[in-house]
Amino acid sequence: MINPLTDIGRVIQLAIAPVFLITGIGSLLSVLSGRLGRTIDRSRVLHAIPSNDDVVAELTVLSTRAKLIYRAIMLATSSALLISCVIITLFLSAFETFPIGAVIAVLFAAAIIALIGALLLFLREVFLATRALRIHPR
Repeated sequence: MINPLTDIGRVIQLAIAPVFLITGIGSLLSVLSGRLGRTIDRSRVLHAIPSNDDVVAELTVLSTRAKLIYRAIMLATSSALLISCVIITLFLSAFETFPIGAVIAVLFAAAIIALIGALLLFLREVFLATRALRIHPR
């Protein structure tokens, strides 16, 4: 006879790795939120300055950066939600008799694809921010 406590213990062990992944995604979301906040703050400062070509150019770059960060946040959040679905599915698998491995595999693959997309957008935003950086020697 199968012991339900043993099954739940096994499921909890399996769910630990996805929980660590959610923690990492949470850290990424924190970084992305901070970058978005700084981008918005900078655009507000620039909007208070009389408009010239440099201000318009920087606002254009900031707008592009904000859109990239927003999309990265959307993908990272989607990834965390999909990982949460993986964890729920793992727990449901302890109580259901039908094979649920394919569902877990699809959810996990979708989560990783969303995470890769978020990281690529983050990298693109960093490249854009670095390229737009102007350091003037004194």
